Amino acid sequence: MLSAADLAGRLAQDAEAVCRHYLSAGRRAGNYWLVGDVANSKGRSLYVHLAGPRAGRWTDAATGQFGDLLDLVRETCGLVDFRDVAEEARHFLSLPRREPGSSRTADAHNPAPVERPGSDRARRLFRMTQPLAGTLADTYLRERGILRGSTHAALRFHPSCHYRDFLTGRTSSYPAPIAAVSDDAGAITGVHRTYLSSGLDPNGVGKAKVDDPRRALGGLLGNGVRFRYPVTDPVPVLAAGEGLETMLSLSHVMPGMPMVAALTANHLAAFNFPPGCRRIYIAADADAAGRHGVERLSRRAQAHGILPLVLSPELGDFNDDLRRLGPDRLTASLRAQLIPEDMMAFLLV
Repeated sequence: MLSAADLAGRLAQDAEAVCRHYLSAGRRAGNYWLVGDVANSKGRSLYVHLAGPRAGRWTDAATGQFGDLLDLVRETCGLVDFRDVAEEARHFLSLPRREPGSSRTADAHNPAPVERPGSDRARRLFRMTQPLAGTLADTYLRERGILRGSTHAALRFHPSCHYRDFLTGRTSSYPAPIAAVSDDAGAITGVHRTYLSSGLDPNGVGKAKVDDPRRALGGLLGNGVRFRYPVTDPVPVLAAGEGLETMLSLSHVMPGMPMVAALTANHLAAFNFPPGCRRIYIAADADAAGRHGVERLSRRAQAHGILPLVLSPELGDFNDDLRRLGPDRLTASLRAQLIPEDMMAFLLV
């Protein structure tokens, strides 16, 4: 009977075939397979090593997830128990199936979740940051209509944040706002980085000209970047959405409402509701992935007895509304979408 390590090794011997089977939306680029995520979305955030000593190892640069090809099989197939993962791997490799009732091997994976090392690295990076006020990151946000970014404890600044090009291996550094991803108890589980240009562009501060100017590290699933979010009191009403700038734009005109940026549509759909939550406003993005995330989170909220209410922008997202239409127009649009008691409690007039 092959062990978990043996199965992972056998899969790694033909890593490209594994990727073509389980991540068919991706493509080969050099010695890597690139795809959007473990849900087989189009994109290039997730990369799998196809050759060399790291063949079969993969990382999702957007979420911080990583593992071997057994982990990839588990994630793509939605499996939990190691026996099911091993069975799927044997099926792919055309190996004999485990006989019913046979005992588990001593090296079988423990399905209980463990903290990934990425969370430790994320906390270390956040400790290396400085306050946001007056920095290039503060300027970047202000140019996007977000004037009170420095008042949020979850946002900090790193003047020279490490960046590695996953395809070429080249490294460099850029200034970056660093956002702390935390769980419902306030513990930091990850970080989100937005790599910026040097600030010398006469057109203003923009994102660095790299393939992935936004990256996350650590534990994102179920968590998020939290604004005005109490960690000791119940949170009966909150707003949740994908992007940092989307939620910061809403916070600009609703500064008292607890808010969470889940960072991706898939992570928005998996957000963990706080105890005592009665209703959740879900900030929609005007694209297919955004609509999918909103629909999935709405269904989960209803199953938990929580009322989901969708907030829709007039343009592509709420930062577009804030920058191009102005805060007064954004406030008027939200006034028509909030229930009266929340409008009175949270919306600036």
